[in-house]
Amino acid sequence: MLGPALLAASRSPRVRHVVSTSPVSRSLVDRFVAGEAAPDALAAVRALAARGLLVTIDHLGEDTTERAQAEATRDAYVALLVRLADEGLAGSAEVSLKLSALGQALPGEGGRLALDNARAICEGAAAAGTTVTLDMEDHTTVDSTLSILAALRSDFPWVGAVVQSALFRTEADVRDLAHPGSRVRLVKGAYREPRTVAHVRKAEVDEAYRRCLAVLFAEGAYPMVASHDQTMIDEAIRLAALHGRGEDAYELQMLYGIRTAEQDRQVAAGRRMRVYLPYGQDWYGYFMRRLAERPANVGFFLRGLIAR
Repeated sequence: MLGPALLAASRSPRVRHVVSTSPVSRSLVDRFVAGEAAPDALAAVRALAARGLLVTIDHLGEDTTERAQAEATRDAYVALLVRLADEGLAGSAEVSLKLSALGQALPGEGGRLALDNARAICEGAAAAGTTVTLDMEDHTTVDSTLSILAALRSDFPWVGAVVQSALFRTEADVRDLAHPGSRVRLVKGAYREPRTVAHVRKAEVDEAYRRCLAVLFAEGAYPMVASHDQTMIDEAIRLAALHGRGEDAYELQMLYGIRTAEQDRQVAAGRRMRVYLPYGQDWYGYFMRRLAERPANVGFFLRGLIAR
């Protein structure tokens, strides 16, 4: 019950104000978000790379309502990519993009604007010597996101896709995407979706995740297995062995600040482990989804509010 309530709260201006202005929020936010500015993100990348981890960086921002906001996000990514190259970090870090932050939802021109902005970021990534992955958001954006992905891949075939096993349509999407060289990040899904388009029960989401994993490993795609669920991690490792994939033919992914000991254990075992590293001032929506996913974090946060 907590998950849906928190996802609903993430859209409430009143709750946003309370959480954003509460001093206790920062101690928990810092567990999931690297900071609010590029230097914070770069410092975190250096620390993660020193542990042998790969990184994908998300400049947070999902509530873009004006063209200027979308262009500012584009410029922030391009500048970050220059810094990654200048500091010798591009070999360890790529960037993840939410197309909503690049203008996807703007009326009329949104799709074209998001494509143009994403293309500029891909050009910056190519110049820096790294890659880009397009995050997937709620079910209403899937067709638009996949269309933009296809357009970008005509020039940048290394652009990664993200699919969510919670959605009914995802198994078909995975089959379309699972061709040689295609980078595909498989997640369970962190958005509250209607029962008409998504699995509701955890067991159903998990089983769909396993089926999608099987397709990705059997075909020529490069699977990016994004999960903190040890059962799914073990299944990915089993499938890699079954299909004769070396450690450079897939990767595991986890969120910044979650299961850090397991991240290090996988690196020590010789596997590629990538950390999803968010930063930026617009952290609220991301933060609330992390609370919704992990009830233990809710208790920590509420105890802090009560103690004020």
